[in-house]
Amino acid sequence: MNEANVLLGTQDIDRVLTRMTHEILEFYKGADNFALIGIVTRGVYLARRISDKIKTIDGIRLPTGEMDINLYRDDWTRIHHQPEVRATEIGFPIERAQIILVDDVLYTGRTIRAAMDALMDFGRPDRIELAVLVDRGHRELPIQGNYVGKFLETRRSETINVQLSESDGQDQVVVENAE
Repeated sequence: MNEANVLLGTQDIDRVLTRMTHEILEFYKGADNFALIGIVTRGVYLARRISDKIKTIDGIRLPTGEMDINLYRDDWTRIHHQPEVRATEIGFPIERAQIILVDDVLYTGRTIRAAMDALMDFGRPDRIELAVLVDRGHRELPIQGNYVGKFLETRRSETINVQLSESDGQDQVVVENAE
C-alpha cells in the first residue's frame, strides 16, 4: 500500500525559501557577487523564487541559470535507456564566479556531483555552494548543503516528492511510503 503524507505546504515552502534567502544574503553581505544555477527541473523553479526574493529584499536582479545534468549522472543507464536531455542555459560567465547550485531534494549526493562536473565544463568558478529545499539524508558521497530548508529523517524505502506550482499546480512536499 502506498501512503502519502504532506510535510510542507505552500506557506511552509515560502517561509523556508525566505529564510534560506536571508541566510544567503547574510553570508554574501548582499546580492551583488554571486549567481544561482537551478538543477532541472524543480531546482530551476526554486532558484527563480530565491532570485525573486533577493530582488524584493535587495533590489538586485541576480544572474540565474539552469542546468540539465542527465548526461553527467553515473546512474542514467539504470534510470532510462534514453535520457531526456534538456537545455542548459547559463547566460553569464562561470569562470571565477561564486555559484550557488539549487535543487529540491538532497539524497545520495550523486545529482550534485553530476551538477558540479557539468558546471566545470563551463569554466572554473571560485566557489560552489548548495541550496536545497529538503535534505533527506542517506548520503553516498561526501556532499552537504550550505543552505537547507528542511532536514527530514527518512527511510530508504520512502520517497520525497517536491511539488511546485510551476510544474505540478501546487506547492507541497510529500513523503510516500512504498512499504
